[in-house]
Amino acid sequence: MSLLKSLSRLPMWALYAFSTFLYFLAYYVVRHRHAVITEQLVQVFPEAGVAERARIHRRFLRNFCDVMVEIIKSVTMSDSQMRARVRMLDLGPAREYLDAGCSVMFVTSHLGNWEWLLQSVTLELGYPVDAAYKPLHDPWAERLALEIRSRFGARLVPAKDLLIDHLRRHKIVRALAINADQAPMLTEKRHWSRFLGQDTAFYVGAEQIARAARLPVIYAVMRRVRRGHYQVQMTRLWDGREVTEPGDITERYARACEADVLRSPADWVWSYRRWRLKKPLYEAD
Repeated sequence: MSLLKSLSRLPMWALYAFSTFLYFLAYYVVRHRHAVITEQLVQVFPEAGVAERARIHRRFLRNFCDVMVEIIKSVTMSDSQMRARVRMLDLGPAREYLDAGCSVMFVTSHLGNWEWLLQSVTLELGYPVDAAYKPLHDPWAERLALEIRSRFGARLVPAKDLLIDHLRRHKIVRALAINADQAPMLTEKRHWSRFLGQDTAFYVGAEQIARAARLPVIYAVMRRVRRGHYQVQMTRLWDGREVTEPGDITERYARACEADVLRSPADWVWSYRRWRLKKPLYEAD
């Protein structure tokens, strides 16, 4: 942690120079998860030329390395520095409910800098934020992740405990936050959707919690404006009262996320094997 704090105090230009070096190693030397990235880009963009997919590949790794050094920077960033880097375009869809005494659920994806997204929302919302996370096996990495993510007041809750935790503390008006684009495990409940042209499994936990607690669901997307600067847009997916079929809220999330990935493909995490879980022929959507 002492080393990370020392690195985080470097000016952004120095950290971005380090990011450029990391990108050179990742793409040209180490070939970081090259086969996985290439395979998934071919799946999603089969009609794009080899040169176009290679451009997305390179741009993704540049952005990913930038995000890594930006996370390091967040170890010591002040609230004013964070606000200068991340602009909230409209918190109205969430505050409308929160100000009325109703908690909400944020769902987002690994687009842009998802760590800065949590930190900036915590800074600007004016209400407590409980963020779901998957505990890490390595104790040092676990402590580091918790310290970085909670710097501006976010409260981290293991994803499996989020519903029980919310019900126990239901009198506290707050936002629950879930990064919902990861692939569920074989043993977990899931919703199948066509996402980026692929049969894709989504967690149903966010929808189940929202339905059980009647929480309005707000989709938050982070868009890169330029290097080191982002904008966050909020969109309501469900008002907590509308009658919908099971899976409809998850499907709305999938459509919103898909549109944003296609709008800026190099900002999504292609090194994560998103389609390792295959849809069984006998399993319904």
